[in-house]
Amino acid sequence: MKKLLEISLGVVTSIGGFLEMGEMSTAAQAGAAFNVQLVWAVVLGTICVAFLVEMAGRFSAVSGHTIIDGIRDRFGIKVLAWPLVTTVLVSLLVLSAEIGGVSIALEFATGITYRWWAVPVAVASWLFLWRGTFGMLEKGVTSLGLITLCFVVAAFRLQPDWAQVAASAIPSKPHTQAATYWFMAASILGASLSPTLFLFYSSGAIEDRWDRSYIGANRAIAALGMTFGGVISAAVLVVAAQSMHAHGIESIEDFHQLPLLLIDTFGMWGFALFAASLAIASFGAAVEVALLQGYLFAQSFGWNWGQDCPPRANPGFSLAYTCALVIGAIPIAAGADPLKLTILSMALTAVNLPLMVVPFIVLMNDEHYMGEHRNGPVSNAAVLGITGLAFVLGVVTLPLQIIGGT
Repeated sequence: MKKLLEISLGVVTSIGGFLEMGEMSTAAQAGAAFNVQLVWAVVLGTICVAFLVEMAGRFSAVSGHTIIDGIRDRFGIKVLAWPLVTTVLVSLLVLSAEIGGVSIALEFATGITYRWWAVPVAVASWLFLWRGTFGMLEKGVTSLGLITLCFVVAAFRLQPDWAQVAASAIPSKPHTQAATYWFMAASILGASLSPTLFLFYSSGAIEDRWDRSYIGANRAIAALGMTFGGVISAAVLVVAAQSMHAHGIESIEDFHQLPLLLIDTFGMWGFALFAASLAIASFGAAVEVALLQGYLFAQSFGWNWGQDCPPRANPGFSLAYTCALVIGAIPIAAGADPLKLTILSMALTAVNLPLMVVPFIVLMNDEHYMGEHRNGPVSNAAVLGITGLAFVLGVVTLPLQIIGGT
């Protein structure tokens, strides 16, 4: 019964945590610019993240290690340094984007510009981590993210051409703006396949004291939870395709346009629903990404770590997430555009992805760690194939977007 309860909580966690500033912005941009043509990127990202999450939970349950701990133990700190440094840097950009997401939602609610909310949001996130437990994060904040199901309701009420949506699950070439199209595909894949998700999941399995008896429950969490998250992400894209085109918007240039996603369906309640969805999902993601910074440094250097322990027992761990929140708030407080920062950080995530995934795949095929629970050829092929696609798209299109190419 306990494991069945954890399966349901895993689904709730996915719904609350899968859709945040990164996924919402990239899906909305894709829907506005290319209608439903990029649904395939959401589908591919969801399939791959389900594989990665299942692998992360299986690795921790069987080996008793987190992914970072396993890479350090298997390859040494010198090999770990490259994926560690790049993941930390990209995660800091993602953290800034999530702080920006909460700040934008607060601007919608109060009329006070988002720049002034960056520091209070960072402080609130820090207080949650300083005083809260892992259970509060896992089952509390993310459960509030059920409000994001309003996008699924909106998608059905807008009555799109579902045959066209289904057909768009198969990749196709763009008719125009090829560089932008592939850049958006890379950004969607980056938002779905962010290493923060499966690295955090691996650490969470250790926090929850998983063992081999959780392998079956973990498989259900990965399959059902990530599928629910992918459905919500696809719903955002479909809603954007319908609502933005109705207003003649083919490119979202300003975050003030984003509430239009729900206003056409729910009226002024849609404005409140969007602000609440953005605030809750982005706050949960900001806390998770900041906490991941603590996990990354503590596990890399062998420090004590654990969200359920008092900060004085884990000083290095607590200092790492504190510094991350301070650094993450700076770009937003300085006036960086959260929407542009988000799209860029998601594409960089796609470029960075192989540095963490490749050594992880090696661990998943290592008999010393996994024994009879090693990866099969299907898991290896799926993860490496989609990761390679995200990397190639990011490398090819990111420079074009930075210099303004189309």
